[in-house]
Amino acid sequence: MFNLVVLTGRLTADPELKTTNTGISVTSFSIAVNRRYRAGEETQTDFINIVAWRQTAEFITKYFKKGNMIGIEGSIQTRKYTDKNGNNRVIFEVVASNAQFVESKKDNTPSAGIPGDEAASFSNAESSDFTEIDSGLDDDIPF
Repeated sequence: MFNLVVLTGRLTADPELKTTNTGISVTSFSIAVNRRYRAGEETQTDFINIVAWRQTAEFITKYFKKGNMIGIEGSIQTRKYTDKNGNNRVIFEVVASNAQFVESKKDNTPSAGIPGDEAASFSNAESSDFTEIDSGLDDDIPF
């Protein structure tokens, strides 16, 4: 069996560090993750709940704020409970085992305030910027 999740997305709120009764650090937050879409369709965004414990929670709450892009590695966990009306509920969340920076510090503000939108910009080069080289080496490649 294998349960591994790797996500990149933007924090939807500032993560808040809490401590359990036994002194263990924990934080819960959500990230906005863009889902791939077909040409001509609107981008779909999923909001994924994340929980982090101990040093991972401390790292996230120290270095990440609302709108920052974050990389999360972890596993999916489900929890069942009964709400105040007696209904059975199931929560799906990712338990983060690792968190990473995925953008440079100067690029950590979301562009146009759109969750999941890449702050870094890239430009496509014009085709006139390149020269095609025909060296005839294709015949020498062994695969």
